[in-house]
Amino acid sequence: MQAAGGLKDTESSIVEALKVVGGRTPAATALAWRQSTWTYSQLLSAVESVQGRLAGIEPGARVAILLRNSPQYAALYYGTLAAGCVAVPLNAQERAGVLCRQLEHSGARVLIGDSAHKEWAALCSSVSPGIEIITVAADHRPDSVERFVQELGTTSCAPTPAAQANQLAVILYTSGTTGRPKGVMLSHRNIRSNARAIIAYLGLTASERGLCVLPFHFSYGSSVLNSHLLCGATLLLEDNLAFPHVTLDRIQNDSVTGFAGVPSTFALLLGRCRLEDYDLKSLHYITQAGGAMPRATIERLRAATPGIEIFIMYGQTEATARLTYLPPNRLDDKLGSVGVAIDGVEIDVRDDQDRCVPTETTGEICARGPNVMLGYWNDPQATDKVLRGGWLRTGDLGHRDRDGYLYIDGRVAEMIKTGAFRVSPQEVEEAISALAEVQEVAVAGIADDMLGQAILAVIIPKPGSNLDVRTIKAHCHQCLAAYKVPKRVEFVDAFPRTASGKVQRLELARKVNR
Repeated sequence: MQAAGGLKDTESSIVEALKVVGGRTPAATALAWRQSTWTYSQLLSAVESVQGRLAGIEPGARVAILLRNSPQYAALYYGTLAAGCVAVPLNAQERAGVLCRQLEHSGARVLIGDSAHKEWAALCSSVSPGIEIITVAADHRPDSVERFVQELGTTSCAPTPAAQANQLAVILYTSGTTGRPKGVMLSHRNIRSNARAIIAYLGLTASERGLCVLPFHFSYGSSVLNSHLLCGATLLLEDNLAFPHVTLDRIQNDSVTGFAGVPSTFALLLGRCRLEDYDLKSLHYITQAGGAMPRATIERLRAATPGIEIFIMYGQTEATARLTYLPPNRLDDKLGSVGVAIDGVEIDVRDDQDRCVPTETTGEICARGPNVMLGYWNDPQATDKVLRGGWLRTGDLGHRDRDGYLYIDGRVAEMIKTGAFRVSPQEVEEAISALAEVQEVAVAGIADDMLGQAILAVIIPKPGSNLDVRTIKAHCHQCLAAYKVPKRVEFVDAFPRTASGKVQRLELARKVNR
């Protein structure tokens, strides 16, 4: 049976699927990064070289990868899986102390990274003596493929038994928005099925030229990598969004057809740039996930990108990446919704007793399907808490309308209890973000002697704006119940964020309250 993007349901390994696609169009460009372009043939050659370098490492051994977005990262990722090992992508923006703890927690046998990374020396001096350290460079020169293969010192490899569908492939570390980091275990089946579903609903083909600014160690970035390569498309790479005009220049000049971002990505683009000043005629779709995006931001994005399809999506690392999507043709009548379940996934909304709640009633969003994780690495207690009866308890609150479309109402752990009321931070953020001078807003609860918790709104204003506390509160009184109006309003230049770009509301509240 042939599935979307050339994948077959019978293929157990994500690497075998990549080989099928690459064998069909070996000369096509797979990855482009600055002056460097890698064809599918070159990428597969580099993957084989990594596989050869890891020959002798026992199957199932964890291999940690510390590298910025680059073709070399992709070769290491797929090469590790080809060798029968487990890839453990590390956050290239993290400090050595955190990285060392993740290495220890994962029991990594090998650490591969770029010696130019600012934390590399400190990390290598701190790791356990038994960890093998391999150094490679994230090199964007034209001959980067040859340099990479030479650096590894091998171009051949012994045959490796084909991976089984439910075999552990990747451990992704996630801190979410609260709590300690957890290692999410994803199988080959998880990754393959999620990539196949994404390819199908986006309608991706080999003619696509996607642009990725999302880090590959983050589930959203990883899904962009997998979905593009597994349909034979070209993926252009950027390291970050520090200079949004550079990203827009690349979309304009390199005929980019698709672009993925989190809410802060689009808040930054809309706040710092005039999208109408760029020729975006090649761009035919935009995807958004990684947290709820306010309706006002969606409307501004749509107004600034006429004729471009916008896919609003929802997911979790624990679900590989994606759970639902909103078809662009339903954006008008379902604004605010994250849509319907992707192919193969079931969505339910339940109460604390695991009972299904009625339509239009808020409960915890639950999901099951082939993309749901195996569990948390070495943490059976946390696994049992979220995987119950074959369902993933997402920790997100939501409801479905009469047509079955899902809406996110907030996080279970982030609900603010003020007096006798419970308030969703997201609802207050939606109201404040409707003000044109607001670039971003985050809402959290802070301790209050009388109410238990009071509502704090922290705002990043657009450059040159004249926003003040009185304006914010007056606007909130117009569109929210009195108990939902923030008691305190603060203005800042930036928010603390997770590696995936989500605002850390609790950390923000702590910083503002100091």
